[in-house]
Amino acid sequence: MPHSVPIPYSGFQALILCGPGVSLNTFTSNPEEFPKCLIPIANRPMVWYPLDWCYRMGITNITLITPPTSKAPLEAALSQNPHLTSLPAPSPSVLAPSDLTLTTGTAELLRLPEVQSAIKSDFILLPCDLICDIPGESLLEAWMVSQAALSGSAEEQGAKRGSSAKLSDLRGERAGRRGGLGVWYQTRDREESVKGEVADFVATAPLDQDEAPVVYPPVDGHGSIRYNLSKLVYAMPMDSLKEKMEEDKGLLIRHSLVNKHARVKLLTTYRDAHIYIFGYMVKEFARRNEKFQSISEDLVGWWAKTEWQEGLGEKLGLREILEGSSDDLANDNASHDGDAVEDEVDLQAMSTTKAGGCGDGEDKFSKQPQFASRVNMTASEADLESAAVAQSKKQSKLNIPPMLSYIHSSLPSAPMVRRVDSSALLLSVSLKLAKLESIEEVGRPSSSPFAHAAKIAYPAGIAQRCTVTKHDCLIAENVTVEEKCVIKETVIGANCHIESGARLTRCLIMDGAVVGARCQLTGCIVGRRSKIGRECVLKDCEVQDGNAVPDETDAKNEKFMVFEGLDTEDGDEDGMSLDGDNANKFDEGGVDLGF
Repeated sequence: MPHSVPIPYSGFQALILCGPGVSLNTFTSNPEEFPKCLIPIANRPMVWYPLDWCYRMGITNITLITPPTSKAPLEAALSQNPHLTSLPAPSPSVLAPSDLTLTTGTAELLRLPEVQSAIKSDFILLPCDLICDIPGESLLEAWMVSQAALSGSAEEQGAKRGSSAKLSDLRGERAGRRGGLGVWYQTRDREESVKGEVADFVATAPLDQDEAPVVYPPVDGHGSIRYNLSKLVYAMPMDSLKEKMEEDKGLLIRHSLVNKHARVKLLTTYRDAHIYIFGYMVKEFARRNEKFQSISEDLVGWWAKTEWQEGLGEKLGLREILEGSSDDLANDNASHDGDAVEDEVDLQAMSTTKAGGCGDGEDKFSKQPQFASRVNMTASEADLESAAVAQSKKQSKLNIPPMLSYIHSSLPSAPMVRRVDSSALLLSVSLKLAKLESIEEVGRPSSSPFAHAAKIAYPAGIAQRCTVTKHDCLIAENVTVEEKCVIKETVIGANCHIESGARLTRCLIMDGAVVGARCQLTGCIVGRRSKIGRECVLKDCEVQDGNAVPDETDAKNEKFMVFEGLDTEDGDEDGMSLDGDNANKFDEGGVDLGF
C-alpha cells in the first residue's frame, strides 16, 4: 500500500521500459512467453518494484513500454498476478509500438511515433529492473525546486490558447529551467554488490551559488537530496571510456571544461540507475537527433557536454527546440491577448531562492511592454520584428536547461538503489530483500516497503523435522518441504517442492520448481518449473526454465540451458550445459541495447 502523500505534480507521468533482457538470457530465452520484467525478485515480479515506487511517490499516470511480442504475457500478468493486481488503481497502461524490436536502443525508442504521442508532459523514465528505496517524492521535490516552472505541459498551454501545443509555449525552457535530473549509485562495498558489476564514468561539478537550492542544514531526509545535487558534465559507460583511452593513449580533457569548472569530480565506481526526471523538451530533443541510440550515453552524455562545450547546443538543435523559429516567436508576440500576457511573467526573475535578473539567453523581446501588448501589427512591422528576433538569436547566448545529477550516498546504511540486470545481481538482491523483517513481525508502519506479509507464507507445508533459518529465508505460498531438509539464506517461489534430505544454501528457487532428494545446492538459481534430480551437487549454477538436471549431477559454475535444433555431444535431446567459460562467452555475444 502506498504512503499517504499528496501528488507532487499533477501533470507528471512515468514511462517504464520493459525490454527483453539479453543479460538474463538463462531465464528470458523466450520473451514471447516470459519477458524480463516478469522475472521474480524476492518472489515478486521485477516490474512490481518500479510500479510500486511510482505509486508511493504519487504518480498514477504510468505507461509500460514493451515490444509487441511481449505485450500479451505482460497484460496477462497485470490482470492475474496477485502482486501486480494488489497495486493501487488506476492500473498502468501497456504500450507496444509496432516498430519496437528486441534490439532497439532507448533513445531510438523515444523517437517512435507511439511513444512521442504518449509523452504529454514532464516525465520520469525508469527501467523495469530498478530496485529503489529512495523516497521518490524527495527526487521529485529536488527537481521541482531547481528545475520546474509553472504551466507544466504543452498540452495545458495549447488548451489555454485554443490552439495546438508547441515546444515554444513552454516558457520555463527559454529561461533555462525544466532540465533533467539523473541518479547514480555506488556499486562497490555494499551487501548486494557482486564481483565484476559494471559501472559508468561520471564527472560532476558543483552548482553555482545562485543555482544551488537553499537547504540548511544538510540533514537526512528530503533536503539531503537537494543539498547533494550537482551538474553533470560528462557521462559514459566505462567500456566506452576504456576504448577511448586506448585510442587517445590517455584520458584527454577539453580546456573548455576546465575553464568553465575549476572543480570537477571524476567517479569510476558509480553506475547510472537510469532514473531520469525529464522536462517536456526532451521529447523533441530525442526526436530531432536521430543519431542518438542510448539515453544514458548519447542523449544524457551529449546534453551534459552542452553546458561547457561552446556551439554544441546549436549543433544538437537545442536553439530551435528551446527558442523556436523566428516565425513562431513573431506570431506569438503578435497574437497575445490579455490572458496570454500573464503567461509571459518571468517567475524566475521574481524568485527569492535564486539570483534574479535576465540571463544572456532569455527572450529580451518578451520583456518589452510594447511587444507584449501589441495586437494590431501590420505585415511590414511583423517582418521587421521577425528579422530582429532572428538577429537577437545570433547574438544571444543559448541558455540550455542543465542536466543535474544526484550521486547516491555510498554509506552501508543508505537506502538501496540497484539495477538487477544480471544473474549475480538477481541472486544477491533477492537474498538481501529476504532478510527484511516481515510485516507480521514489526507491523506495517515500521516495515520496509519491500517487506512481505510473512517470511513463510504457508507454514503447514514445512515438515517438522526441518531446519529453516527464518530470519534470512523467504518461502512463498504452497511450498512443501519434506523432512530432514536444511534451508539457509534462500528464496523459494510459489508451488515448489523440496524433497527429503535436500540442503539449500544461498539459492533462488523460482515458482513451480522441484528439488530432488538429498540434493546439495549452493549459490544456485533454479528457473520456473525446473527439476533437479536426486543427489545432485550443484554450486553457483543456473538452470533454465523447464529444464531437467539428471540425477547425481555434479557441477560448478555451469548453465543448464535448452537450445532447439542443437545436438549435444552425448546425444541428449533434452538439453545441454555450458561450462563457466563458455557461458561467459555466450553472455558477451549479446548486447542489451534496449532496456
